Amino acid sequence: MKLHAVLAALLLHFSLPALAQPDEAGKLIAAGTVPDEAARAAILGKLRALYGAANVVDRLEVGGVVPPPNWADNMTRLLSERLRQVHGGRLQVSGTRVALQGNVANEALRQQVVSEMATVLNPTYTIDNGLVVAGGGQGVLDKTLSNRVVEFETASARLTPAGSRILDEMAEAIKRIGTPRLQLIGHTDSAGKREANVELSLARANSVRAYLIDKGIPAASLSTSGAGPDRPLGSNDTADGRARNRRIEFRLDG
Repeated sequence: MKLHAVLAALLLHFSLPALAQPDEAGKLIAAGTVPDEAARAAILGKLRALYGAANVVDRLEVGGVVPPPNWADNMTRLLSERLRQVHGGRLQVSGTRVALQGNVANEALRQQVVSEMATVLNPTYTIDNGLVVAGGGQGVLDKTLSNRVVEFETASARLTPAGSRILDEMAEAIKRIGTPRLQLIGHTDSAGKREANVELSLARANSVRAYLIDKGIPAASLSTSGAGPDRPLGSNDTADGRARNRRIEFRLDG
């Protein structure tokens, strides 16, 4: 993707399935136009070292652009280990202009990522910090779920039609916030044996994971656990409380 008619350009997408081919979901996509094969090899080498060769999709083009001085060296310095702490992100470079978007775990990290970028680049570069703290993404997920419960058939991990409809909405919300890493935590009420409830809660979380993967959420971004009856929201002495306790929790991971 050529971002400017003259300047060298680099565009990285972190786990954005909507922009990827089906076999590229959950991978880092490197696009743009670089000045020569040496720059391309240096950039791809750094990305593969950070993310693993199998997780980097190469869409870089070579030639026809004029780079700023030492551009390739600056790009490899820009691609630091700290960048791996950005989830569902986009790094766009056009000449000496850098724009970074995505989710990070906290405000301190949001500032550290960009501060370290500025430190390794010379003063001719400008950086637009579009990172957001993941709590914002958690708010989107919580608002989408809106105190509803993902329903399953009785004593089963099979989703009901109503449960599937809620997951359709959740899948879209996850994509909107950049497909971050998520924990899917299953919960049950206290009826029956605890061991069986823990097993059922994990099976339900795994059913949700499989459904979301089928809707285009990268498998690598979803982890599951089963809490059984151990973390109730309401009283297990009432029908309403038990219904509230039988739930799937969507929690941003880090």
